[in-house]
Amino acid sequence: MRWDNLTDNPAKTTKDGDGALFAADAVTTRTFDTPEFRGITFHEVRARSIVNRVPGASRMPFEWTVNPYRGCSHACVYCFARKTHSYLDLDTGLGFDSQIVVKINAPELVRRELASSRWHGAHIAMGTNVDCYQRAEGRYRLMPGILTALRDHANPFSILTKGTLILRDLELLRQAAEVTEVGVSVSVGFIDPELWRTVEPGTPSPERRLDVVRTLSEHGIGCGVLMAPVIPFLGDRPDQLRATVRAIAAAGATSVTPLVLHLRPGAREWFMEWLGLHHPELVGRYERLYADGAYAPTWYQRRVTRHVHELATEYGIGPSHRGTPRTLPGGVEPQPPLDGSAPSQLTLL
Repeated sequence: MRWDNLTDNPAKTTKDGDGALFAADAVTTRTFDTPEFRGITFHEVRARSIVNRVPGASRMPFEWTVNPYRGCSHACVYCFARKTHSYLDLDTGLGFDSQIVVKINAPELVRRELASSRWHGAHIAMGTNVDCYQRAEGRYRLMPGILTALRDHANPFSILTKGTLILRDLELLRQAAEVTEVGVSVSVGFIDPELWRTVEPGTPSPERRLDVVRTLSEHGIGCGVLMAPVIPFLGDRPDQLRATVRAIAAAGATSVTPLVLHLRPGAREWFMEWLGLHHPELVGRYERLYADGAYAPTWYQRRVTRHVHELATEYGIGPSHRGTPRTLPGGVEPQPPLDGSAPSQLTLL
């Protein structure tokens, strides 16, 4: 395993000129014989830095991120972050799901880096690579310390998650929202239980995630929904889109943002293998739909987006109006803009 190559961006170097985020001899590997962690290996590391600048060529509409984990037990077969495990010579399939890197000193690093005279209080996005409220967070409890540091420095931040564990930190989120801008979004691409069980096997059910939206809203923390991914031919029928948007509206979401499945290298191979096992009749259709690269054709994206916009209007979701640009709160990489403009913002409902 190439621990000396563990960076959030392989081209990035630290201020000391070393591309690694921690020393190769500072890794402790653990397994836990409990049902929720059986089959998962944790690699505990002491990172050298934790607030990372997003590469300039990225389509992400934010500049700074914090990622306390690498790899994700949510095991979403489409996860675009799978490729990052290859930088460690780890498998991007099962290895990504079961070999989890834990930056155990993340909270103290966040506090230290926010206190630096070089830091000027820029927005920090979390959940942008892998979920910061995945199963490991229940044991390692890194997020309370991170949120406390952000609160104490009144530093704006956003979180995207599929995890219900965020409710554990509800009081910290409420306190932070009193002193700075806090954005929370939950990812729910569909509510079909059979599709969920096969494509997102390690996540809480869509219904439980919508309960998170409902609970946050009831406690005065507005919560949007990233309706992602909309999966072609499996979750994009008009009745499926309607049912999902209706459930999102019923949960009290402040906004809904549809994003069509994209298949970058690393994720594409794993997803297509899954598709061949579970829906072999769709393999040819996917090869044609994604023949030009990682993204579905513009016409397809437009059709899905327009339909979700219409449904959101029908169900009265969100205080913002169609066409109002709002910063994506983090997580799943946005689709390329449909009008060919620079992808610094997405239009959310």
